[in-house]
Amino acid sequence: MIDATLAPDIGDIRQAAQRLDGVARLTPLLEAPQINEIAGRRVLVKAECLQRTGSFKFRGAWSRLSLLTEDELKRGAVAFSSGNHAQAVAHSAQLRGTPAVIIMPKDAPSAKIEATRGYRAEVILYDRDTESREEIGATLSEQRGLILVRPYDDRYVISGQGTIGLEVAHQARALNVDQADFIVCCSGGGLSSGVALAVEADAPGLRVRPAEPENFDDFGRSLIAGERVVNERMSGSIQDAILTPSPGDLTFPIGQRLFGPGFAVTDEEVLSAMALAWRWLRIVVEPGGAAALAAALFRKDTIDGDAVIVTASGGNVDRTIFERALTKLED
Repeated sequence: MIDATLAPDIGDIRQAAQRLDGVARLTPLLEAPQINEIAGRRVLVKAECLQRTGSFKFRGAWSRLSLLTEDELKRGAVAFSSGNHAQAVAHSAQLRGTPAVIIMPKDAPSAKIEATRGYRAEVILYDRDTESREEIGATLSEQRGLILVRPYDDRYVISGQGTIGLEVAHQARALNVDQADFIVCCSGGGLSSGVALAVEADAPGLRVRPAEPENFDDFGRSLIAGERVVNERMSGSIQDAILTPSPGDLTFPIGQRLFGPGFAVTDEEVLSAMALAWRWLRIVVEPGGAAALAAALFRKDTIDGDAVIVTASGGNVDRTIFERALTKLED
């Protein structure tokens, strides 16, 4: 019996990499001279928007669901998410032949809701301002005997996300970058904490720094406060993929030990980053997935060194938002 409530270590991440081998995509580390010029340094973009289901979340979902026993596979999985973890769990469950129930906010982008249903998951919608997804998930898990796959506070989910750090350590070294800030789009901290553990072991010259939406930067404020703080509200930004109440129980201690200062970026900055990513890298990035690139472009005076690494962590964006981003190219 595995215990997903324990904190992960580098050994867990290396084991997750083995389980993901041949299943997840090895995504590229992209660079464009035009973006470098705007940022005033080299910007290396880890394009997880090209990952299966359109985001890094597939890594963590597969890492966790690949460990389900035969009995657990018969019972099925439940997860809560605004969209990327939802799709990742739904698709991983589909690949493993087990049912999936996904709890999603009713204001999540319609593209994410429909994509999740497209993986044959049962979708239950809730109001993120008045209802608790954690309580709904716990109730469904108990009533139906479903295995709860948390979006970030899970040892094996964090380990799966951390495999990005292993890949970047190798890719950056091949590009002669061994000292840099590594800006990671951050919500509950599963991706950023997993990556931080990986680069601590394999690329200690890289420093992880979280990027969050302005007014929803709970992780950055928690680092300053020395304790977990909670966002006052849970809606009001187009960066839906990285809106969470507070850092996770497992992820915050990792962040306290390994993270540099965080960034808070505006929706308009994120839209500009999306447009530039499309124009010069030819990748589609969603608002929450562009937060790290926005920090590299618009907070460049708070970054040291000749290079910066960023995650483009997801590309699941509604057409209307993407069209809004592209108007930035006309400004």
